[in-house]
Amino acid sequence: MKVITQREFRINPAAVVDAVEAGETYHVTRNGVEVAELRPISRRRRVRAEELVERHRGLPKVEAAQLRREADEFFGTEDRVD
Repeated sequence: MKVITQREFRINPAAVVDAVEAGETYHVTRNGVEVAELRPISRRRRVRAEELVERHRGLPKVEAAQLRREADEFFGTEDRVD
């Protein structure tokens, strides 16, 4: 959490909002008293495509035919839609 003055926010609001969008929380002060909190609506951060690819590389390999067999054994095949 960062503390900024009302004047600092007024001078460069775009930079503050960009930082909030990236996950930063700000407390805004007026005359030395905290009067507002700026924080992201959601704490989930955006994930870049490269990071998703790296995460995917670390996942275990799945053999589709084996997955189908195991699903059929567990759930049965009566109501299966192919």
